[in-house]
Amino acid sequence: MPSSKRRSWVLLVAILGLLGLAYGAYSAFRGSSGPNQTANTGGAPGGKTAAGAPGGPPGGFALPVETVRVVAADLALDATAVGSLRSNESVVLRPETAGRISSINFKDGSAVARGALLVGLDSATQLAEYDQARANLGLAQVNLKRTRELFEKKFVSQQALDNTEAGLKVQEAALALAQARLDKMRIKAPFSGVVGIRNVSVGDYVKEGQELINLEDISTLKIDFRLPESYLGQLKPGQMIEVSSDALPGQKFEAVLDAVNPLVDTGGRAIASRAHLSNADGRLRPGMFVRVRLIFEQRSKVLLVPEQAIVPDTKTPFVFVVQEGKAMRVPVKTGTRRNAQVEIVEGLKAGDEVVTAGQMKLRDGAPVKAVGGQATPVTPMAAAPPADKPAIAEAKAAGINEAAGSAK
Repeated sequence: MPSSKRRSWVLLVAILGLLGLAYGAYSAFRGSSGPNQTANTGGAPGGKTAAGAPGGPPGGFALPVETVRVVAADLALDATAVGSLRSNESVVLRPETAGRISSINFKDGSAVARGALLVGLDSATQLAEYDQARANLGLAQVNLKRTRELFEKKFVSQQALDNTEAGLKVQEAALALAQARLDKMRIKAPFSGVVGIRNVSVGDYVKEGQELINLEDISTLKIDFRLPESYLGQLKPGQMIEVSSDALPGQKFEAVLDAVNPLVDTGGRAIASRAHLSNADGRLRPGMFVRVRLIFEQRSKVLLVPEQAIVPDTKTPFVFVVQEGKAMRVPVKTGTRRNAQVEIVEGLKAGDEVVTAGQMKLRDGAPVKAVGGQATPVTPMAAAPPADKPAIAEAKAAGINEAAGSAK
């Protein structure tokens, strides 16, 4: 057989085979989709659902959504900031005159009382000057007494008496000067507190103004923090403040607002404020980082919903409320936002079930089914019970319908 005729026969057989396959697929498609389509639509023409509404899930199936219940809870209108702790009183002790350390009368980190001698410098020279001044003063006092007796007997003039009185005053001043110089060799605690760690020892020669030891009053601590200028009208001395520290997790401390700086920082538009708290047990230390929470107002029975339940809109925000298995669009008026919760001022009541996930697929009145969230908690998946024959047949029919929809 010629090659041209052979190619013609092969081409004819291929075309006939393709036509047969196409006819078989078309017959199978018509036979499988016709009855089931009528069953799914309930005989409704025009591709409408059983409910007669266009669009939405096929066959009137409910859309899965997550919901929560609207709760009425207490809401605190507050402001938060970060701050630093400072000692109520803090000082670094330094000598006013140079000298050699002769005594150290404290232990590092110990508590000391006001007026306690902490560091003593060698004061032999100052003590000798003090003794000399005191002896001169005693001599001046005796001279004045003798001169007055002579003046009363008219043996000396008024000028001699005046000179003697002036000499007494000079000696009194000299004694006071010697006493001051002697006192400067003894460094005492100006207030009660806790001393730090010293870097000097007995025998060290220290210069004037050299740092010896720090003294901190930590029985009361100050808190310095800043807030945006928008809170200026709400800050008042005497307000209660809640303080927490990462170093002491789970513990809260109460503080009181003491003062607000009248000058607003032009760089960050912030208000510098200071509060104080009691630290009698010594759990907190100066320099620590703390979190500050100021409570301006405490409100009760405030309706709260999660932020994700609010759907923004050009006119007014709204939520979807589940009523009798349907999602109803409800406009709401929102208020304060705190910790991913939104206050609902108007539109809802306590106990309403609102949709928190799946709103983008919803329309007003669409059937829904809660599959998660607080209203219908998600339960662990369990093994399915054995299905009976009608259930198996129904599942197969649903699979055929899904395949037909995909083919279309």
